Order: sequence, then C-alpha cells, then structure tokens
Amino acid sequence: MASYSYLTLLFISYIFFSPSLAQTKLPLKAVNLGNWLVTEGWMKPSRFNDIPQNNLLDGTQVQFKSTKLQKYICAENGGGTIVVANRSSASDWETFRLWRINETHFNFRVSSKQFVGLKDYTNRIVAGSDTAGFPQTFQIVFSTERNENNKNSKVKIKASNGQFIQVQSDTLLTADYSGSGWEDSNPSVFIMTIVRTLQGEYQITNGYGPDKAPQVMRDHWNTYITEQDFQFMSSNGLNAVRIPVGWWIAKDPNPPKPFVGGSLQALDNAFKWAGKYGMKIIVDLHAVQGSQNGNDHSSTRDGFQEWGDPNIKETVDVIDFLAKRYANDPSLIAIELMNEPLAPGVTLENLKKFYGAGYDAVRKYTSSAYVILSNRLGPADPRELISFASGLSNVVIDVHYYNLFSDEFSAKNVQQNIDYIYNTRSSDLAKVTTSNGPLSFVGEWTGEFANNGASKQDYQRFAKAQLDVYGRATFGWAYWASKCEQNHWSLKWMIENNYIKL
Repeated sequence: MASYSYLTLLFISYIFFSPSLAQTKLPLKAVNLGNWLVTEGWMKPSRFNDIPQNNLLDGTQVQFKSTKLQKYICAENGGGTIVVANRSSASDWETFRLWRINETHFNFRVSSKQFVGLKDYTNRIVAGSDTAGFPQTFQIVFSTERNENNKNSKVKIKASNGQFIQVQSDTLLTADYSGSGWEDSNPSVFIMTIVRTLQGEYQITNGYGPDKAPQVMRDHWNTYITEQDFQFMSSNGLNAVRIPVGWWIAKDPNPPKPFVGGSLQALDNAFKWAGKYGMKIIVDLHAVQGSQNGNDHSSTRDGFQEWGDPNIKETVDVIDFLAKRYANDPSLIAIELMNEPLAPGVTLENLKKFYGAGYDAVRKYTSSAYVILSNRLGPADPRELISFASGLSNVVIDVHYYNLFSDEFSAKNVQQNIDYIYNTRSSDLAKVTTSNGPLSFVGEWTGEFANNGASKQDYQRFAKAQLDVYGRATFGWAYWASKCEQNHWSLKWMIENNYIKL
C-alpha cells in the first residue's frame, strides 16, 4: 500500500511539475527567434557576402540616367505605355525594381507592377507587360570603371534581341544600338543608381541559387539557434519563444523555388528543445504569399504588398498545416495567424475574413492553444479587432512597439523616450487590454531606441521602463530578438552584459 501511494504521488508530481506538461502561467516572458527560419539580412549581413552581385538581388530599386540627355528614364504614367527619358529628377515612376534571373540578367518591374520589355517583338521599349518572359529580360553590363558596390555606375542595358537600349530622343527608347564606347555622349550609356535593396528569404535563396542555397540555409538553421540557446533562455527567466516561419514551410521538403526545404525540421527541433527546458512556443506566420507588408521579413520578392482576398485560402492552408502538426505537442501555446499586416493595403475586411478562417483551422485540432491576431500597422485603429475577437475563445491581440523608425523618436532625448513608454505606450496598451475580451500581447519590442549618445545606464533605464509597462499585457511580451549583430537588439547580449534584468 505504501509503495502504491508512493508511485501515485510520484505520478501526480510528474503531471504537475514536469516542465513539458506544467501549465505555463501568463503573462509570458518570451523572445523572438528572428532571422532563423525567416531571413532578415540586417540582423546578420555577412550571410549575403558570398552572393555574386549581392547588391543586385531581387527587389533592388534602381534608377537610370542617360548620360547624353542628362535625364532619367521613366515609365510614363507609372507603366502601361511608353518608356521615356525626359525627367530631370527621379521618384516612383523613374524607379525600377529588379527581378533577378542570374547575376547579370534581370526583369525590370515598374510602379504599376508591369514589366519593361520589347513592344510586340520590335525594338521599341515599353512598360506594359503583366508577366515577365524573354522579351522582358535584360542584361546589365557595367563599365570597367564601375564604382564600389555599383551604387552609381556607368552601365549599358542589353535587350533580349542582343542589342543595347539607346535614347533616340527624350520620348523614344529603342533596343538597336550595337556600337561601343563609354563616353557621356554615347546614347546607350546610363548612370545606374541603387536606391534601395532587400535582404529577405527570397533574396538569399535566389541569390545563391539552387546549387548553393540548400547548403547555405541548412548551415544557418543548424548553427544560428541551437539547444544551448534554449537552455540559456530558460535559465535566464524566459518561458516562451515566438518563432517566425514562412509560408513555404508547409511545402517542406520541396517548397517552390527559390525557397529551400529544411526549415520544418528546424522547427521540429525547437519543439523538442522547448519540451526539454520547459518552454512554450508561439508559431508565428511571419511571411505569407503575396507579402502582407512589402518588407524583407515578409519574404517579398520586390517590396510590393500584394496579399489580399485571392491569397486567403492558401494562407489558411498553411495555418491548418501548422496546427495539425503541432496541436498535440505540449510545448505549443499559440499560433499567430499573420505578422504585421499593413494598412490600408491589407483591408480590415480581408483580414477579418482570414482571421476567422484561420481561427477555425486551429480549432479543428486544438481548443486550448491560443490564436494570436496581429494588429495592422499603418493608419489603423488599434482597437479595430476587439469586437471581432471578443466572440472567440483563447484569442490574443498582438501589438508591436518600437521607439524607432520615425522623426518623432529621433527628436527625443533619453528621458523623453522613457517618459513616452510610461505615458503613451502605457495608454496604447491599455486600449487593447480588456477585462473580458481578448488578451493583449506586445509581440515585438527592443532595447534599442533612437538616441545614439545613450549610455549603458540610459539603456538599462529604457529597458526597465518597457518591462514595467509591457509586463501589464495579459498574454505577455516577446523581445526582438534572441540574437542580432546589433547589440541592443540581441536579448542574449543584453542579458550577458547586464543591460537588462528579467
């Protein structure tokens, strides 16, 4: 009898105190595993170093100025008609987004989302094709006097007919020049200026190509986040991780090109390590087909935001895949349906339609896992999802707070930044923290802020202010990120160097 009682007590103790089975108390103290399964180049730029022509990746925005006319090339009306060379300054219509075929050949996409090409297989240059094929393919040829990083270099542009583009006049560009020379009076010479680059998952996989990308990505997944990282996080007061994933993970092990299979195995490893160290996992669909915000971390090819109603079913299918796979894993605490949809491009109507279907997909497999709804960025009411979410069970509203990315914060001193947390951020969080509705979650925040002269003590005070305020979120918070080459963005560095205490 005594032996039976002892075994019963042991079993009960296992249920209630085993790290993998214990009920995690809210609010969570979590960290984002950013740049692991969804690439964000700024967090570790060296990953792109070995790509040939690594500043001419997909989505690079370029402008071309005729050296003869001293005017910029422009897709008239933003596209759908002729290409001209009559602009004295450059803006949207004078900017072309690259679709990279290889390190020398590209398609040029214009602001109407159409492509530059040869008109009806003649030598006339227009910007009216909705698809990119052979007539829309161009080779960028550099002068031997190219500038470092190609940012302002003399180039010629060879069309698919083998001839170079030249300016016949300020309203006529043709692909029929076969001469040589790089003098400024040459009608086929242009100054190419790089305006913006992207460094996301599409850029790194397409940049390395099908032969090299698989090994490059596997090496990264196997080393960037390891079991030791989970041990470190658990031992330093964290009880959860938010893991960004891309839509292609549902197609593993053979996702559509240029994406590479293997991220699903890395996510499986994370669940294994989380179980071992008593941590919970939020699976966050960070990158969706069509791109919900046009940023690198949405896996966009060229920076256009194109997710909408036609993408809803395929995005729900990804949520269904993830829920089915992990619903019975005790480490799963939540699935976030989409990260940072951007208003007004992502409409509230489409977002609610998707969130409703995504919620139903999760509930097919689990009634206990939380479903996280990310607020829209941009011109959107932070409370716009409250009434919608209030009719659902175990639902969370995710907000992201950064004292960065606008002139508003650049003008603030240290104390003003700290006051902003205690006043404005506190008020903002209170607006989405309800007594009987969805829970609130500060899914992204960081110890970095827009004050380059701040001291260690300043950073400590700024971090503490955020911990004080974001600790009021009823679901919890998640720091961005676990690791980053920019120190104040790296929670590991912040902990090890005593900038933050959890």
